[in-house]
Amino acid sequence: MRVLVCPDKFAGTIPAVAAAEAFAAGWRAEKPGDHLVLRALSDGGPGFVEVLAAARPHARVITVPTTDPLGRPVEGHVLLDGDTAYVESAEACGLHLLTPAERDPRRTTTFGLGTLLLAAVEAGARTVVVGLGGSATNDGGAGLLAALGAAPLDAAGYALPYGGAALAACASLGGTPRLRDAALVAATDVDSPLLGLHGATSVFGPQKGASREDVLLLDAALERFAQVLAALPTAPAGLAALPGAGAAGGLGAALLALGGRVESGIGLVRRLTGLDAELDEAGLVVTGEGSFDEQSLRGKVVAGVANAARDRGVPCVVVAGRVDAGRREAASIGVTEAHSLVEHFQSVEEALSRPGDGLRELGQRLARQWSR
Repeated sequence: MRVLVCPDKFAGTIPAVAAAEAFAAGWRAEKPGDHLVLRALSDGGPGFVEVLAAARPHARVITVPTTDPLGRPVEGHVLLDGDTAYVESAEACGLHLLTPAERDPRRTTTFGLGTLLLAAVEAGARTVVVGLGGSATNDGGAGLLAALGAAPLDAAGYALPYGGAALAACASLGGTPRLRDAALVAATDVDSPLLGLHGATSVFGPQKGASREDVLLLDAALERFAQVLAALPTAPAGLAALPGAGAAGGLGAALLALGGRVESGIGLVRRLTGLDAELDEAGLVVTGEGSFDEQSLRGKVVAGVANAARDRGVPCVVVAGRVDAGRREAASIGVTEAHSLVEHFQSVEEALSRPGDGLRELGQRLARQWSR
């Protein structure tokens, strides 16, 4: 049997590459004669660079010292594939880099991502693809612009402090971004605008630590900053309302203002990993993520895989940390059946602490069920 194993990350517990390997190890232990193809996936969020590096073994990974959302040292990576570089916002701006008590989008910054972007350009990239998702920031890319040499300034010409709250006083940018004419691509499947009820702050701010009062303050600050971004000669008309401008706390808006374009993160990963060709050959598709829920049904990795499998008449099994989507809803996107680690262990704590063991055990169980 030819089985395509193509999960997303299990957020906070196990990366996509490790999840695929764990499930495959269990399946092979039970059915060693089956042919398993592993294609870890990402929609641009955490794991984006790791997933592409696994699929593009000829590409070069460059380790870059950078900073986290609070300015502390961390390591990031640039994946250089020919003259195209791939970087991941979550490596420098990720919510997973902060403790719950540290989450404060009024002061978190995207400066570290700007450092990664500069490193990609200095390495010779003519195109830089930025995976957006999982950010702890809400600064509209202001920190990124500062790292590129275009720091936000107040009306008196002084550089503003880092963080989204300070942007309420932004009057201009001090300098020109040092991009050496490199083209920018924002890889994301978030289609939110920058502002308003469906924008970056209102939708994603609370999970980053924003109170109701913070949401109002930050949205107003981004509205002010959007006027500054819109004045850039490379900014498209109607910048703040464009789909994707609100991705990663407004990082999408900054990349669009620098002349970038938005591309589907899962679409790009599907193309670069050769997923569609493997779907054509598969007898069974296994995908998964941390939580298979209502959000999964609206265009995340699992929905994209399940829809593609259904179009080919191939059964698709979801293995997730937890399953909250109903069977009928799951079937509507092409999911044949869904299994959860919580159900497998009968314990949330074990599902969180032993995801690798659980995936191996589910791999064995599903091999007995599906492979004859």
